[in-house]
Amino acid sequence: MLKIEDLHMRFGGVVACNGFNAEIETGQIVGLIGPNGAGKTTIFNVITGVYKPTAGQILYSPAANEHHQLSGLGPDKIAKLGVCRTFQNIRLFGELSVLENVFIGNHLRVKSDVFSTVFRLPHYLVEEKRMYEKSLYLLEKIGLQDSRDEKASSLPYGMQRRLEIARALATDPKLLLLDEPAAGMNPQETMELIQFIREIKQEFDLTIFLIEHHMDVIMEISEKIYVLDHGLLIAEGDPSEIQQNERVVEAYLGVG
Repeated sequence: MLKIEDLHMRFGGVVACNGFNAEIETGQIVGLIGPNGAGKTTIFNVITGVYKPTAGQILYSPAANEHHQLSGLGPDKIAKLGVCRTFQNIRLFGELSVLENVFIGNHLRVKSDVFSTVFRLPHYLVEEKRMYEKSLYLLEKIGLQDSRDEKASSLPYGMQRRLEIARALATDPKLLLLDEPAAGMNPQETMELIQFIREIKQEFDLTIFLIEHHMDVIMEISEKIYVLDHGLLIAEGDPSEIQQNERVVEAYLGVG
């Protein structure tokens, strides 16, 4: 589904990503690990169009007969192609309700024009009803249907994480990028998150690429892992291979 070839990203004299290569197959859960400043979020930002890469290309193939070059496209166009993300720091609309936060995600797929929307013409009302029902369904899937009218900022931290993922799901993604979804969670919340990610992958037929510092999450859920160090790819493989890689063990798993 995603092929990253010789990706470079420089900010002046700072090299954030230096020749990164990766392949993600349809239906996989793939992890990306490394210390702070290794370039992980930079790679996510390039994939989703926040940054235009200095060099290299990103090829996205959501279907056998559908191929896109993502490099140089804007975030809105990439999202419409089915690539969506969450962020390391939660970016919910805190003063809006739980339901409104998910509802907003649906607008990426609205077909009605501005005139129809402003004057609430019949075909827009049909779309609005569909978006409302879809938003309620997503809230039910994440266990927040009873909190739909509460402010998003009032939710416990773990539930805010789930809500942000639900908002991403409202865009109908095929490839979902999760940037440290377990950040700030306690052990119980972390275990629940692992199960939650597995459930949404199955339910919504997703391919998932995630950044995570919690090694128990990465090792438990990833089929393949890429390891970055100062913008360089230093290892790749399945969890058992990564755990046995001496450089990775010493630098990232705290053993050596």
